[in-house]
Amino acid sequence: MSGLRVTPAHRQGRDRLYVSLPDGRDVAWYDRDSGHVSLVSERHRADVLAALAPYLTGEVSVGPPPVPTSADLARLSLHPDDDLAPNRPGEALHAELDRLPATGRFRQDPRRAELAAQQLLGDSLDRLEPAGWRIIHSVPLPGADRIDHLAVGPGGVLAVHTLAARRLRVRIADPMVRAGRGVRGPLLRLTRRRAERATLALTAAVRPVLAVVGAARLDVLPAPPDVRILREDEVPALARLGGVLKPADIEALYAAARDRRTWLRA
Repeated sequence: MSGLRVTPAHRQGRDRLYVSLPDGRDVAWYDRDSGHVSLVSERHRADVLAALAPYLTGEVSVGPPPVPTSADLARLSLHPDDDLAPNRPGEALHAELDRLPATGRFRQDPRRAELAAQQLLGDSLDRLEPAGWRIIHSVPLPGADRIDHLAVGPGGVLAVHTLAARRLRVRIADPMVRAGRGVRGPLLRLTRRRAERATLALTAAVRPVLAVVGAARLDVLPAPPDVRILREDEVPALARLGGVLKPADIEALYAAARDRRTWLRA
């Protein structure tokens, strides 16, 4: 057989190469992380391996696709309206700003700075996926509240609140936070409360994280023992966290977290 096409794709957090027939039907895929070539049909084995030969590295196993896990089956049965995985960073803010009258869309609105901060931080979190992390943005909670970003990975589950502080001095004295000359508020208390609600919904430990974006200076006195505080440029360091969740646990929690109905009990 000739004409097999190899196409790279990043799906469900996995780096794969798909092998397809001229009519577009997939006959195999190579999962680079696991080193496994999944064959849809055994009769295409020789042609598939020939097409993939330039890309195969290290030890490679070849066989049928792995049996779907319970998390896979839950994901496949999830209605699109209940799937939070496609949410963009700041999804809720996008919706709020889009509802503004046309005459008011170009006025200065503090939500625009908040949206920019969530987009910047969300993009940084998304880049953790190759390290085994799964990210969901703008998780809705009952009572018109939300978790800006939820990160599930080897280092555990993190509920991340984003503080937009471009060019401002941020002072944190648990539980109070003040950005620039703004009013002090118990932001750490809110960050903890959202993590507690996530723990209730997922029935798994969730650690609160406050991410300060764009601050000219950050003073934390004293450092809270239970809330992780980081700047946007410290997000890549999360990739080094581990020892808390195994891959199967990550996928199971991610499958539950992406289901909007999970958060009704938060």
